[in-house]
Amino acid sequence: MRSAARSCGRIRDNDRVTSAIRQPAAPGSPQSSTSLEREDGPVAPPRLIATDLDGTLLRDDKSVSSRTVAALAAAEEAGIEVFFVTGRPARWMDVVSDHVHGHGLAICGNGAAVVDLHGGPGTHRFVKVRELARPNALDAVRMLRDAAPGTVYAVEQTYGFNQEPAYPKLHMEIPDLLAPAEELLAPDAPTADEPVLKILAHHPELDPDAFLTLARLAVGTRANVTRSSPSALLEISGPDVSKASTLALCCAERGISHEQVVAFGDMPNDIEMLTWAGRSYAMGNAHPDVLAAASGQTVANNEDGVAVVIEQLLADHF
Repeated sequence: MRSAARSCGRIRDNDRVTSAIRQPAAPGSPQSSTSLEREDGPVAPPRLIATDLDGTLLRDDKSVSSRTVAALAAAEEAGIEVFFVTGRPARWMDVVSDHVHGHGLAICGNGAAVVDLHGGPGTHRFVKVRELARPNALDAVRMLRDAAPGTVYAVEQTYGFNQEPAYPKLHMEIPDLLAPAEELLAPDAPTADEPVLKILAHHPELDPDAFLTLARLAVGTRANVTRSSPSALLEISGPDVSKASTLALCCAERGISHEQVVAFGDMPNDIEMLTWAGRSYAMGNAHPDVLAAASGQTVANNEDGVAVVIEQLLADHF
């Protein structure tokens, strides 16, 4: 595995998308209907569906319902690409590997990587890597540690997962290395040949939203900070890396405009993607900020909210 990691460590993508975030046309409450008609006329047929996984496409038991499987297959049969856009690392994508059909691509790590899932479990190939530079990562760790004493870290890389000894057991896996974050991110660290995809920062006492606000103020432009967990667990990526910016790159490569994208999400790490997409849906179980950002709202993940909208899309356009 280490030889594969060294090979992937040479993959770099320094593209920048500085205008990937499109603000909603007007403030206000999201539409609760899944109707595809707007006051200014019908919505153009979609060419790409971008959906988050946990709390969105997946049910709470992490399963993909038969209704959702059928809806995804029908969308792709109609010529609509489906992208899974998630905070998960590539190695956690096995749950949806069977549902990617023709293209087999997913955006992982909140935009830090585009992964080809065709090979099946354990054989995922990195197509695009948008790393968090180690100097930026070290600065972010130090700034947040100063601003929120008690913060502990884990480091997510292309093929490795490392953490500080005090980092809690949140991810049901054994870390490759245990060491202070400053050592894990040092230029001479044992895994220095692998790109850093994101840093995970956990605080045992702070309110999750308060921790996110504090971290963004502390880190500033050195990195992008977001969260997808209900606990005080933050995800720190490269300064210009988000689900939205990487999705925008992938769409540009395919000649797809943001108006032709329909997006789904439920947590703050989805907000940029939801405001960028031409049409977007917050799940019925979504964070309040997500409900405010999306242009529409569907039912909860346990009620197959993504499938409900896809079925309506297909009925209206195909």
